[in-house]
Amino acid sequence: MPRPIKCRRVCSLPENNEFGPMSMNNSDFVISMSVDEYETIRLIDLNEMTQEECAIQMNIARTTVQAIYADARKKIADAIVNGKRIFIGGGNVSVCKKYREDCKLGGCRCHFHRNCYNDETNNKE
Repeated sequence: MPRPIKCRRVCSLPENNEFGPMSMNNSDFVISMSVDEYETIRLIDLNEMTQEECAIQMNIARTTVQAIYADARKKIADAIVNGKRIFIGGGNVSVCKKYREDCKLGGCRCHFHRNCYNDETNNKE
């Protein structure tokens, strides 16, 4: 029996979930990126965290972060080079809804943006 997938903790859902060429309307050229892939890109590339720090923030193993990050970068490269749209959504995530002492960002991102979601229902509070 395979090991169950551990829920990945994210600070908040992206405010914009679709990116790509403005002239592209064809749905055949859409890349699907999960929320946890988005979160690794945000934490590692934008917030300049190490993979270890990202793993702690997301409550998963560093090797898992490494695999998620590699998949996300490949999808972004494919979108840029081949002119495809990226849609962000889905994934096995738990969205943080409260301040945590172990948050490396000095408090969960949802406290600074008014898009905090409830962990259990993923509905706005």
